[in-house]
Amino acid sequence: MQSPRRGAPRPAKIAGEEALQSVPVDVCSAPDSAQDGRRDQDTEPHVREEVIRKTESAGPKPDTVGPAPLTYSQAGVDIDAGAALVAAIKPLAGATARRGTAASLGGFGALFDLRAAGFNDPILVATTDGVGTKLKVAIACDSHDGIGIDLVAMCVNDLVVQGAEPLLFLDYYATGKLEVETGRRIVAGIAKGCRLAGCALVGGETAEMPGMYAESDYDLAGFAVGAAERGQLIDGTNIQPGDMVLGLASAGVHSNGFSLVRKVVERSGLSYGANAPFDTRTSLGEALLTPTRIYVASTLAAVRAGCIKALAHITGGGLIENLPRVLPQGCAAEIDAANWPLPPVFEWLKRSGELAPLELARTFNCGIGMMAVVSRDRTAEAERILAAAGERTFRIGRIIAGSKEPEVHLLNAEQAWSR
Repeated sequence: MQSPRRGAPRPAKIAGEEALQSVPVDVCSAPDSAQDGRRDQDTEPHVREEVIRKTESAGPKPDTVGPAPLTYSQAGVDIDAGAALVAAIKPLAGATARRGTAASLGGFGALFDLRAAGFNDPILVATTDGVGTKLKVAIACDSHDGIGIDLVAMCVNDLVVQGAEPLLFLDYYATGKLEVETGRRIVAGIAKGCRLAGCALVGGETAEMPGMYAESDYDLAGFAVGAAERGQLIDGTNIQPGDMVLGLASAGVHSNGFSLVRKVVERSGLSYGANAPFDTRTSLGEALLTPTRIYVASTLAAVRAGCIKALAHITGGGLIENLPRVLPQGCAAEIDAANWPLPPVFEWLKRSGELAPLELARTFNCGIGMMAVVSRDRTAEAERILAAAGERTFRIGRIIAGSKEPEVHLLNAEQAWSR
């Protein structure tokens, strides 16, 4: 595992404008008088007095005192804080090591040995994603421990829908002012997400950018690479009418639709510290920050058993727009909202925001974080494998013949979600 930012034994280098990495930078060079051995005038009173007398006798004093030398710290970038974060997160990244990671942290790039990981003729799959404005809730609540899990989940769940095993992960963390403990908590969550997904945190980048972000604000981006043997990727081309659609339960809102979530919270007049109206055991903020579920282990087990024709990660676009991405031409899906319970958080969002069922369905996961398309005769087998891996599944729909582009027909939402 390597990274210009993570694990370098030296203070962090500047990449681009303000990014903190690992090459030492001479921030404040000594004045020329100190470098070439000349004595500072402050140590020689008689010389200083002579200079003053000559200046006074020459008439008006010129402006001989220039501005004080600047430091990078005065510009808002704390190199020492960057080095402290590197030290704090190095063991967190190290704990994610897996077969195929080929080097320790500290270089310019990460190495991964596909043969050592057990692959013979692999196809690589790459994804990238972020957490969106869920970060605003995390910042408002000063709760940063789970947001890194969200970041990993948003990337690796997109990998697994191709049938790929996640192998490595990198992150980008940008902030207006680097707070070491906040950064450590974020990266600890990223490392936990990597362990859940079975991939290695091989590197990352921390950028302290004063003026670009407010001091406490930050943004995250993640990058994941996975692989599958040639011929073992899944793409949905063998889907046909009569196949079943299984829904895998979500853990909550996950990481999409938070601009609307925040608007609903604002309209409700509640603070994030108030008891959640839909779960009085916790605060509203903490309930909304429940991390995105990582579906890697369960879905890969079903994929390797040959049960899965296609998977769809339910992210932006909700129930309506994600499944069509894996359906072939001539197919559509009927999804029956009466076939699973709408979780309380979505009931509250719908009621408090006066959201129409279609608006709810095309914005949020509505309790279904992943969909799987399976043949009818292997549905029970897929359910058994997924349940053994800890998933709660529902038979939420079926594939039908379609005359247009692939699409989802959502049935019974008005009745099922108005109870």
